[in-house]
Amino acid sequence: MNYENSLDFARQLDQNDSLRHFRDRFHIPQRDGVPLTYLCGNSLGLQPKTAREALEQELITWQNLGVEGWFDKTEGADQPWLGYHTTCKEALSQIVGAEPSEVCPMNALTVNLHLLLASFYSPGVDSPGVDSPTQKKYKILTIKGDFPSDQYALETHVRHHGLKPAETIIEVAPRADDGLIHTTDIQHAIAEHADSLALIWMSGVNYYTGQVYNMAVIAETAQRHCIPIGFDLAHAIGNVPLRLHDWGVDFATWCSYKYLNGGPGAISGVFVHEKHHQQNLPRLAGWWGYREDRRFEMTPGFLPAPGADGWQVSTPNILALALHRAAISITAEAGIVALRQKSEQLTGFLEYVLTPFDAIQILTPDDPNQRGCQLSLLVRKNGKALFNYLTEQGIIGDWREPDCIRLAPTPLYNTFEEVWRVGEALRKFL
Repeated sequence: MNYENSLDFARQLDQNDSLRHFRDRFHIPQRDGVPLTYLCGNSLGLQPKTAREALEQELITWQNLGVEGWFDKTEGADQPWLGYHTTCKEALSQIVGAEPSEVCPMNALTVNLHLLLASFYSPGVDSPGVDSPTQKKYKILTIKGDFPSDQYALETHVRHHGLKPAETIIEVAPRADDGLIHTTDIQHAIAEHADSLALIWMSGVNYYTGQVYNMAVIAETAQRHCIPIGFDLAHAIGNVPLRLHDWGVDFATWCSYKYLNGGPGAISGVFVHEKHHQQNLPRLAGWWGYREDRRFEMTPGFLPAPGADGWQVSTPNILALALHRAAISITAEAGIVALRQKSEQLTGFLEYVLTPFDAIQILTPDDPNQRGCQLSLLVRKNGKALFNYLTEQGIIGDWREPDCIRLAPTPLYNTFEEVWRVGEALRKFL
C-alpha cells in the first residue's frame, strides 16, 4: 500500500475498513471524557462490552442455584458449569489452527508451561554424573532473552532432574548487527545440537522486539531431527495466523489477556497435538483432568480425559471462563485472516509515520511476515521523556528499560487516524 501522511488519508482508510464496527464492541479508556489512543493491547487488551453481561449471567446462576449450577442452568444460560470449558473450544481451535480436542482453556500460562514440561521434557540422563552426557538427549534449546517467566520454568525443570541450567539450556542469541534472531540461526542450532536435545521451547513472537518467528519452518526442522517442540504464544495468539496442527507442533500454551482481551490475569489455554493423545505421557495429574464419565467414582489411579482436557488439574474458574468465552468469540467472529490483513496495514502505516524521525530506531523487522501488531522503538536519547510525553498526549504505549517504547495498533479496536496522531505527537516533540 502507498501511504500518505495526512489526516484525510487516515480517515479514508478507516472509512474503507471492513472491521471498523468491531471498535464499538469494546470500552475505549477515556481521560477527561476524551478517548485515549490505546496502543497497549500487547500488554492488556481492552474490555469487551459483552464482558459484564457474561459475568453477570454466571453470578445469577451462582445466586439462584448454588452448587447445582454445575449440573443445571438458569434462564439465559446455555451451559451448566460442568462442561463450560468445552464452549470455548471451537473458537480457540479456529484461532490457533487446531482440532477442538487439541485445545483446552485452563490455569495461567506459566502454570500450564510447568504442566506441559512435566510431560514433554524427559531428559535421557541416567544421573547427573554420567561419564558422557553429550551422548544423552537432555538439553533444551531456547532463545536468549525470552520472557523471564519461561526462563525460570525451564531452569526449574532442569534442576528438578538434577542438572545444571548453564550446562543444559542452549540459548540462540540475537545477531549483533540487527538485534534479531534469524530463522537460519535457530535451524543451525537445532542441527548442531540435535544429538543432545530433548526439547525445543521458545516464543512464537518475541515480547521485546515484536519479531514473529517462522514457527512452521522451525517446527519442521525439529520434526526432521525427532525433537519435541513447544511454543509460548502469549504475543502470537490473536495477533498472527497460527496452524499448530498442520505445523506438527507438539504443544503450546498462551495467555488471553493481550490480543484476546480476556481481562487482567485472564485464563490461559493449552494445545497438545492429537498425535500425543493416545500416548501414556507422564503428567502432573489432577482430579479435573480425570475422565469426565468416571470422575465422580473417586477411585485411585489416574485415567486422563481424552485430548488436551487430560492436562487439566483443578476445578475451572467459571467467572474467568465466562469473560474468556465472551472475548474470544469476538476474535473468532472477526476472523484471523481479516484481522491479519488490517494489522499489516495498521502497522505498516505506523512504520511510515515514524520514518522521518532519525531519533527513533525501529527494532522490529520491516518484513511484514516477521512482525505482528507491535513495533518496538529504540529511543537512545530522552526515550523516557518521549514516552511520558506520549502518555500526556493520551497515547498509551508500553515502556521497557532502558530505551524501548512498544506500540501495538490492534486491528479489533485501533484506527488509522489514531496511528496518524502518534506521528503528529512525535513530530511536535522531536
